[in-house]
Amino acid sequence: MTPRLKELYLKEIQPNLKSQFGLKNLYMGPKIEKIILNMGLGLDGNDNKILKSCEEDLAKITGQKPVITKFKKSVANFKTRKGSNAGLKVTLRKNKMYEFLDRLVNIALPRIKDFRGLSTNGFDKFGNYTFGVKEHIIFPEVSFDRADKVRGLDITIVISSRNNEHSLALLEKMNFPFIKKGDN
Repeated sequence: MTPRLKELYLKEIQPNLKSQFGLKNLYMGPKIEKIILNMGLGLDGNDNKILKSCEEDLAKITGQKPVITKFKKSVANFKTRKGSNAGLKVTLRKNKMYEFLDRLVNIALPRIKDFRGLSTNGFDKFGNYTFGVKEHIIFPEVSFDRADKVRGLDITIVISSRNNEHSLALLEKMNFPFIKKGDN
């Protein structure tokens, strides 16, 4: 069964973007390729109990087992050793990606306290969008009582597009709550 957001993208959003930007072909328009979630642990990465609980939380959020990332260099000021655990990373593609996006936009982001919207400054020069979430407990899959410490997440949405304007239009059509220019 195809996810609701993927169906919406194929039937409505893709043709709308083609006509909006005057593209010759449907497939020239912007498309989400993958979503990368990163949870940095810092010094807590060496503690197996904390690492295991964070791994379980990220697996519940994404529906996929995370990969443990390692430090590439030793830096004395940050108390890091080369090869020790730095954090966790998950890359979502295809149907899982659309299901995660749907839950993120419609369930998780509205649960953030004092949430006014996402900034449009998170686009890089390739049209990818990155933003951070300060609390991983905004996702309903994670039990607030069971979480030992509230941790942050970095979410990167990789978009195949020509520029930031195309990427922004795609995410707005997918109901991303961006801050409008006139709002303060």
